Amino acid sequence: MGHYEFLLPDIGEGVTEAEITAWHVKPGDRVREDQPLLDVMTDKATVDMSSPVEGTVTAIHGAVGSKAPVGSILVELDVAKDGETPAKAAGPAEPLAAKRELKTETVPNPDTSASPATRRQAQEWGIALGDVTGTGPGGRILTEDLERYRKGSDKGNRFAPQCKVEEIPIQGLRKRIAERMAESKRNIPHFTYVEEFDLTVLEGLRADLNAGRGEEQPKLTLLPFFMRAVVRLVPEFPNINAHYDAKAELLKRFSAVHVGIATQTPNGLMVPVVRHAETRDLWDLAGELARVTAQARDGSASRDQLSGSTITLTSLGALGGIAATPIINPPEVAILGPNKLAERPIVTGGVLACRKLMNLSASFDHRIIDGHEAARFIQRLKRLIEHPALIFMD
Repeated sequence: MGHYEFLLPDIGEGVTEAEITAWHVKPGDRVREDQPLLDVMTDKATVDMSSPVEGTVTAIHGAVGSKAPVGSILVELDVAKDGETPAKAAGPAEPLAAKRELKTETVPNPDTSASPATRRQAQEWGIALGDVTGTGPGGRILTEDLERYRKGSDKGNRFAPQCKVEEIPIQGLRKRIAERMAESKRNIPHFTYVEEFDLTVLEGLRADLNAGRGEEQPKLTLLPFFMRAVVRLVPEFPNINAHYDAKAELLKRFSAVHVGIATQTPNGLMVPVVRHAETRDLWDLAGELARVTAQARDGSASRDQLSGSTITLTSLGALGGIAATPIINPPEVAILGPNKLAERPIVTGGVLACRKLMNLSASFDHRIIDGHEAARFIQRLKRLIEHPALIFMD
């Protein structure tokens, strides 16, 4: 038998390390070529690491949640010799001391006996994998095991005292979200401004456009209208569509409008990007919006698709509530959050009328955007949204 060391490859774009988020093998497992070995995570994207060879796992290095540098040994395998000893995977070998440091015992984790799809299903159902008995090969947890556990947990006395304490390690994407949110609130003085928008006319236009759309055209939501309105306002308010580098004390103002769309996924919050919104019409924006959010949700979005936004839109739709305090996505300086749309009574011209109203919550980096400038921007946005024909006028 020959010895093969699978090293963490150079993922590119200056990445020097990655966090181990899941193991799919353990010592003693026989793996085939292209079989998943583990999942690692860079800044935002999760990457599956597959075996380039067939062999038997003799050792794995690094616990779930730990970080491994590029070029470090992740998996050791015994492989059959074909006349010569197989070469190592791409990447420089680590010094012996570094190798010994990485060869730590991995704490058993229930996630390593469940596929990514099964883990996502468990998360959606609120089931801790450690409580489920797996019936698959080697104790692997299958979807039917989750279903069986779920049915069993529905039985019994619903008034019985509950004493279970569940401890969930914060790692992977959830850890990155926690770090970025804390960084944003800690370092950015947020100024939040809430205004009421009358969307009665816009909703009539949207319904009419959707009713007459072709089979190849996507359904229009409200967000493409907001994106087109923001594009119209960027030349007038260039500081809104910008990045602030506090260390360099430098503001980068962009003529291109790359709109980040805060998207809830089974694994947590992601921000896929609709690039060059200034070049797209409503239908193109709607199609691209649907494409990038779907890829974020199904886990197929690339690292490039999850970075590079210049301003972010965040919407909870029907769950939007009356108002919110959106957290800025650094290094951006503004985030817009449409809230729940609802019919409400309003007095206009001395007459009580029922209108379709929505509050918009927006947060700004007060180091860059003064309150007066933020208020003027929102009032100009309100005028465009309430009189949507203005969005399309030169």
